[in-house]
Amino acid sequence: MARKVVNRKELRAQSDAAESATAAEGAEVAPKKKAKRKSRAKKVTEVRMKLFWGVFNQSMKRIALYEFDQKDEAEKKAQDLSKAGKPPHFIQKVKETIEEVIE
Repeated sequence: MARKVVNRKELRAQSDAAESATAAEGAEVAPKKKAKRKSRAKKVTEVRMKLFWGVFNQSMKRIALYEFDQKDEAEKKAQDLSKAGKPPHFIQKVKETIEEVIE
């Protein structure tokens, strides 16, 4: 089976004729507004490590988290949990990442 040959020049002439006919009738075609393209720039994030005091039980499950300058409160929490007849609790340093977006 042979395909029908598409004559692009004739198609172009037909579309130009149709456009000129609508313009001749007085119908104004509103120009299309360009859509603003979203920025593709990646946001710069600063990744830092921050040190905390963590209160842990014997199975290394973290019970509480304190800022690094609050070591006394962390030790007090560990002692209070250990006194309650539960397994001993202890404190340990914990490093966590903090991501900040820089604009």
